[in-house]
Amino acid sequence: MPLWLPTALYYCSVYRVRRNPGYQNTYLLLSAATVQCTAGTDENQIRYGWNYAQLLANGPSREALVPTPLYRAMEQGTLCRLEELTRMGSDVQDTLITVLSEKMLPIPELNDTVYAQRGFNIIATANNRDKGVNELSSALKRRFNVVVLPLPDDMNEEVSIISRRVAEMGESLDLPVPANANAEIERVVTIFRELRGGETLDGKVTLKTPSGNLSTAEAIAVMVGGLSQANWFGDDKFSAEDISSNLVGAIVKDPVQDKIVLEEYLETVLKKRRDFSSYYQTMNEVL
Repeated sequence: MPLWLPTALYYCSVYRVRRNPGYQNTYLLLSAATVQCTAGTDENQIRYGWNYAQLLANGPSREALVPTPLYRAMEQGTLCRLEELTRMGSDVQDTLITVLSEKMLPIPELNDTVYAQRGFNIIATANNRDKGVNELSSALKRRFNVVVLPLPDDMNEEVSIISRRVAEMGESLDLPVPANANAEIERVVTIFRELRGGETLDGKVTLKTPSGNLSTAEAIAVMVGGLSQANWFGDDKFSAEDISSNLVGAIVKDPVQDKIVLEEYLETVLKKRRDFSSYYQTMNEVL
């Protein structure tokens, strides 16, 4: 297949194998025309819409047509990103089949067709929490190349990613990053990885896992929230008090099940770790 033809990349995931929620694929694709897919997304937001004032005044015409990001990307030969594809209804998803198969978008009202120009591509993203919500049809799946984005296997790599992004976010928000940031990031990553993996890092204690995924991006959000707290309400140093409320919020998605999971983790693991004593105390207070 010639490289300029629209080959779609469908980012999907299974726990530990494919992209988890909050993987921040948008960070890699800031220049792409984007459609944010939701349960309310309809065909008009994927294909094209109409300016009804012009439509009623002059009838169907190119001037009355309202192009979507997908339409513009086809005309201009650029990249289009469909964010959270599986949140869309299956019937709306299937409007993409003609675009992916024939590289064209029919406009029956005008007896016209938009053909994809050189450079047009589609990247669609989804995560494992959406899998099964609106499962892709077999016909649509066959038209995508699947790219897997796993979580970092190595703890040091994950800490490095979070540290870099927190520093970048701090710079953009004009919030200085405390000198002890790396030490606190390591503690947060330790908690995330143990709850995510269902066992302590040394493998000695088996743990229950919460309903959330505790992704790297969620750890970044926890630390950026703590950064704001430390700068505006603290003493410009990261502390458990600055981070714990965001940390508990990231872990406890289900107020009943996840709360029990976290309480057991606090009592069986963190309580016995001297360097986590402040987290044990403040997270219990938040709970």
